[in-house]
Amino acid sequence: MTDAQQLGFRALSDPTRRRILQLLAREDLTIAEVAENFQMTRAAVKKHLAILNEGHLIKVETVGRTRRNSLDPDGLRRVYDWFGFFDQFWDDRLNALKSEIEKDVQ
Repeated sequence: MTDAQQLGFRALSDPTRRRILQLLAREDLTIAEVAENFQMTRAAVKKHLAILNEGHLIKVETVGRTRRNSLDPDGLRRVYDWFGFFDQFWDDRLNALKSEIEKDVQ
């Protein structure tokens, strides 16, 4: 597992951050706009966004004095790709099971 993937999984470990990602999947939001969806301080939301940014799951763009947060599909892809190993693992196991079952049927 790469460092970027580890940071991504760390960011995903918290349910609040997962909810923030769901919000950002719909639209780009400022810290204040994200905070409107939670009963926590803007400072707490800012910390969650910082961890998501460190995990490369979001991008932060500064426009004037405003910071817009958006979902980073490349960061999510890195995390998703890690699961590809297990897809292959289960495909191999299920194919072996199918072969064994087919031997018994014949």
